[in-house]
Amino acid sequence: MEKISSTVCFGGEQLRFKHFSASLLCEMTFSIYLPQQLATGVDTKLPVLYWLSGLTSTDENFLQKAGAQKIASELGLVLVCPDTSPRGDEVPDDPEGAYDFGLGAGFYVNATEEPWKKHYQMYDYVVEELPALINKNFPVDGNKQSIAGHSMGGHGALTIALKNPDKYKSVSAFAPIVSPVNCPWGVKALGNYLGGDIADWLEYDAVNLVRNATQPIPMLIDQGTADDFLEEQLKPSRLVEVCNQVGYPLNYNQRDGYDHSYFFIASFIESHLRFHSAILELPI
Repeated sequence: MEKISSTVCFGGEQLRFKHFSASLLCEMTFSIYLPQQLATGVDTKLPVLYWLSGLTSTDENFLQKAGAQKIASELGLVLVCPDTSPRGDEVPDDPEGAYDFGLGAGFYVNATEEPWKKHYQMYDYVVEELPALINKNFPVDGNKQSIAGHSMGGHGALTIALKNPDKYKSVSAFAPIVSPVNCPWGVKALGNYLGGDIADWLEYDAVNLVRNATQPIPMLIDQGTADDFLEEQLKPSRLVEVCNQVGYPLNYNQRDGYDHSYFFIASFIESHLRFHSAILELPI
């Protein structure tokens, strides 16, 4: 790893690193916030929350806009933010330059189709490679990790947690894409990355994964009623319905007047961090 930047923030340290990813076959960046408890020099390992950002974002958006560091430092919670896709001149992009596919839009899947499969292995990167790197180089407790995200990143957080309930203690999302097989963003991304077999798409669809879940974990979702993407792309009612049907432990909040922006995330990020912290602090 190579350190790109370091900034003191709420008694802790906000850092950014780059490294070569064996999963994505390109150089990647990630941001990490180490709370004030680690500045004391005490030999301790802290729980960690992975945050997955949405379309067009990078590893920096959440930590620059959400205002999460103050509460994370109070709670003793490490925050890790990967980038949203592989990067570099050799990494293919949407041929028409659209924002909803290619660079900045990895959708946290393992691509199986050309020309995407060489680099677009974001699922493996988030689930396996990045946590191994974090656990090796930072004072985190790898047995106490949770995951959260926004929009496309909310889709990623939900599907990754649902597919790996042994790895994550809790999951939360802001305005997630809950059923990509039923929305334009998802159909475009999954069709290109995974091919034409919808059975393959369903492996990355939170509604389908909840319906078949055998080991539930605590789940928190916030959704704004003034979100421009609510009806066409996000469709949270599908997830609420299936959770009610199978008895999945979903805490769903409908926030009147809030949109899809980081103003929405900043308004409720404290409740999400406290939700995760309370669960992560429980005895293993």
